Amino acid sequence: MVREKVTVSTRTLQWKCVESRVDNKRLCYGRFILSPLIKGQADTIGIAMRRALLGEIEGTCITRAKSEKIPHEYSTIVGIQESVHEILMNLKEIGLRSNLYGTCGAFICARGPGYVTAQDIISPPSVEIVDNTQHIARLTEPIDLCIGLQIERNRGYRYSIKRPNNFQDGSYPIDAVFMPVRNANHSIHSYGNGNERQEILFLEIWTNGSLTPKEALHEASRNLIDLFIPFLHGEEETLHLEYNRHKGTLPPLTFHDRLAKLRKNKKERELKYIFIDQLELPPRIYNCLKRCNIHTLLDLLNKSQKDLMKIEDFRIEDVKQLLGILEKHFTID
Repeated sequence: MVREKVTVSTRTLQWKCVESRVDNKRLCYGRFILSPLIKGQADTIGIAMRRALLGEIEGTCITRAKSEKIPHEYSTIVGIQESVHEILMNLKEIGLRSNLYGTCGAFICARGPGYVTAQDIISPPSVEIVDNTQHIARLTEPIDLCIGLQIERNRGYRYSIKRPNNFQDGSYPIDAVFMPVRNANHSIHSYGNGNERQEILFLEIWTNGSLTPKEALHEASRNLIDLFIPFLHGEEETLHLEYNRHKGTLPPLTFHDRLAKLRKNKKERELKYIFIDQLELPPRIYNCLKRCNIHTLLDLLNKSQKDLMKIEDFRIEDVKQLLGILEKHFTID
């Protein structure tokens, strides 16, 4: 456990982590302060941050399991202590950390007798298991247990819709809890007299171990900023940006012209092996490109400005910023 003495600044707005501890691999706690705030500001920030922490941060979990030997969800299998339903509930609780975009496959293949734990999950390198000791099943006889898994990164909670045709091929959806923040609270301490009263905001964050409370605070803050950015533009400018989503160009050279020059400077084979992960893109632009299966520089160069503007949440400013990053990494003369 780490504790620090709380000191309150009387000048500039400052934040600090005053307590941090790891209770176990699947439970981390952090306590933060933000001060000094004018009366009423602490509640405004605290409510928004709590909602962002619980609902706006992406997490990774198992969303589907498949095994052809399972007749139905509530069946039991000879040689396995748990029922199929209990195994699915155990899979639901597995904590995962990843930089996935969309879904990926994984599988379990174990032979009894013995315990099957999260350590037996074979997953891609982009997926990391938070606690390898998490229990999945106990095999009481020398039998094989093979289960295919679907892993997904998303946000919020998604209730699985169970349809009869899902079970015919041995596929079972699992309720998805993508929220890495288990709980978040805020409290306020007021000090001063009369019109000079000020406030200190205290934020408490509990996470499932897939990210630290400080990481959760940073990500929630970034997501809130992204939501408010449109309000920084005037109404006329916003309308202009909407028009540019379909018609805008980037003088003096258009987007297509600039990327054509980059293509001339680099061989196509080289472009194929330059991944956008190497470009140090802002998270929002990176996420937008990944969602559209743009993984390499060659994929990006094959897209026109019009194609990029069709991407959800992609703006003309993002195109300009993307060009600036490309010019920084490569010569576009």
